[in-house]
Amino acid sequence: MSDELSKPHSIIADNLAAIHDKIATAERAYKTRIGHDRPVTLVAVSKRQPDDRIDAALAAGQRVFGENRVQEAQGRWVPRRHRYADLTLHLIGPLQTNKVADAVVLFDVIEVVDRPKLAKALGDEMIRQNRQLECYIQINTGKEAQKSGIAPEDADRFIAYCRNEAALNITGLMCIPPINEEAVMHFALLQTIAKRNDISILSMGMSDDFEEAIAFGATAVRIGSAIFGARDSQGF
Repeated sequence: MSDELSKPHSIIADNLAAIHDKIATAERAYKTRIGHDRPVTLVAVSKRQPDDRIDAALAAGQRVFGENRVQEAQGRWVPRRHRYADLTLHLIGPLQTNKVADAVVLFDVIEVVDRPKLAKALGDEMIRQNRQLECYIQINTGKEAQKSGIAPEDADRFIAYCRNEAALNITGLMCIPPINEEAVMHFALLQTIAKRNDISILSMGMSDDFEEAIAFGATAVRIGSAIFGARDSQGF
């Protein structure tokens, strides 16, 4: 491999190693404070990243990835599934009901269940495909009009609907805090909702705040730019 071709591979491998070190440190701090382990999964956010960066992450051993759009993810991951049988793909962007069938085929985890119509469509499609995915409820902790997610005050009722009426396997909660507010209060709110609904997986924390999220019980962190660099960058 030439120096030019190996450059992104080396940088991304180094970035992943550094992030794993930070995750491990945050996990140890959590265990010291709380008294038990809470392993954290690194979800590499690969949306709109070029193929060489995705392949560099795969070469470095990363196997859990998050995508925002079903169609983009199909083009990227369907061919790679044949080479990497241990891939785990998370859908982390808004899902329209007309894309549900494709999403159920491709993804392993749907993190963006946020309304009854979508929950029902997912439940019905999983029965049709005989494929049971893990599903997370997206909570709009900041009540932002431009963001998807169920309002915090409606979360308990919606979780019960997803479990009992839509027959979804609800294993986690997800949130994206407002950029102009302290993220930790949103992490604390998500943790509170999870505890009272007996949910153990918390998907929260991104490149700038994942260590704080782990301190509040995150079990999955979604990291893009700290691994791959800016999506509009032309190189490293």
